[in-house]
Amino acid sequence: MSSQDAELSTLDGLNPPTHADGPEAGFGSSRVPTLTIVWHPTVERVGDRALLPLPAGGAGTELSRLDPEFSRPGSSRREPLGDAHVSRKAIRLLRLENECIRIDTQGSPTRIVANGSLLQGCRDFSTDDLKAGIVLELASRIVLLLHLDELRQESEDNLGLVGASLGIERVRREIRQLTNLDVPVLVRGETGTGKELVARALHNTGERRSRPFVAVNMGAIPPALAASELFGSDKGAFTGARAHSGYFGAAEDGTLFLDEVGEMPLDVQASLLRALDVGEVQTLGASRMRETRARIVAATDANLEVKVQTGAFRAPLLHRLSSYELVIPPLRQRRDDIGRLFVHFLRTELDRFGKADRIPLNQVGLPASFMAALVRHDWPGNVRQLRNVVRQLVLGSHNTGPLDPGPALAVLLSMNPPPAGGGFGNAGGTETGASPTKEPMTPRRSRKPSDVTVEELHEALRACDFDMKATAERLRIPRSSIYNLVDQHKVRRASDLGRDEILRCSRECDGNVELMARHLGVSKVALQRRMRELKISIG
Repeated sequence: MSSQDAELSTLDGLNPPTHADGPEAGFGSSRVPTLTIVWHPTVERVGDRALLPLPAGGAGTELSRLDPEFSRPGSSRREPLGDAHVSRKAIRLLRLENECIRIDTQGSPTRIVANGSLLQGCRDFSTDDLKAGIVLELASRIVLLLHLDELRQESEDNLGLVGASLGIERVRREIRQLTNLDVPVLVRGETGTGKELVARALHNTGERRSRPFVAVNMGAIPPALAASELFGSDKGAFTGARAHSGYFGAAEDGTLFLDEVGEMPLDVQASLLRALDVGEVQTLGASRMRETRARIVAATDANLEVKVQTGAFRAPLLHRLSSYELVIPPLRQRRDDIGRLFVHFLRTELDRFGKADRIPLNQVGLPASFMAALVRHDWPGNVRQLRNVVRQLVLGSHNTGPLDPGPALAVLLSMNPPPAGGGFGNAGGTETGASPTKEPMTPRRSRKPSDVTVEELHEALRACDFDMKATAERLRIPRSSIYNLVDQHKVRRASDLGRDEILRCSRECDGNVELMARHLGVSKVALQRRMRELKISIG
């Protein structure tokens, strides 16, 4: 048996990735109703949880200032909410015989809002509501998520992935199982879920951690240059060609991360398949193949099976890349992580913009209603969108607390309201436990590229941080047309930037490539590629 066959046989013993770890999974025996703290005046409490003893038809459990006790997953430290604004007189949570959850205020003076609606007396919530998560605001200060979870240990090493939800713990488990198996991995997930972070975790936990990690966004490379950029070229291989080893050469003995692999041209797909099958690539203009020892981790938010059916993606390459598929859950399926992620990004952004000393985390003064709206939001842009919301919150506030969400964020959160009916769209819950059917969305019509004005193009590019795929989606035109419009309207590209301009911008932005890209009006990926061409090293 070859080493590759041995690795594949080892993979057969791993559980294939499914969505069973998400909220859509059944209310099984291992899962119990759980309260997770999404927001608390003492920010260190965010992420603490309490598993509730709620047998069907039982007496239920109490929720007050003193009960139940919360703890970190796997931690022995346990303490109640302990906020003086929450009454000692308890609210009662019960699990009915029909599996619905009843919340009974029992005359408690604590103001409680459930899924956006003031709760008075008692209200029943369906099992679908519980699987999606029920957002509770207590005394306009604390936000809890009532959802399903299970007793488990929290990972000692988070692998660079923030969160403790079942979905993200499943991702960590699979990363550890795959880390030293030298096989291709296909990372699937919606845009903004953190596919590159998962690829880096695969690299950093394995034997290749001391070797290069090279990330390539295939959607940002013009199709005509894709083969040269990936496999390298000899000098004179085509007009203007320079001698370079390409991304495969840069990732030798390390990891080559191919993001948006579904955008790869068909001829390049054939070459990639050969690299995966026999470990050889051919430099453009070279007469011989050369060996490659780079591990391939690919990622996509596209439906590659549909692309195979339409002839846009090669079936053999899909089968080869899918030696193992690792699925990242969208943020709406790990809502109990939203508070943890929010606090993580808040620390990062306060520090980045020099406000950490002036705005202590426990004095940010955010209203519970704002945090509850974050948890109820559907997050089409996932974790990336949440990070951008936190950044806008920090930049839009004064240099001393409290932070002010402002009207812009209110508009953003209202642009993608939850569906009407059960779950997060159900402001008042249901008395019957039934959830209305969600109406299908009407797809947005595509536009002709010729209808896009130069002003619209510039505005869309800036709004999308010069990401071509996102810009195309915003303008509702094919991505291939973006490159034509950029040329037609003479929009500056990263390849037009000179060494002196980049170095000057680096000094102004303290070497922060993300800020440099915004200042220069190009994408971060394209700027990094241009810096490599000019042999500019920052940081």
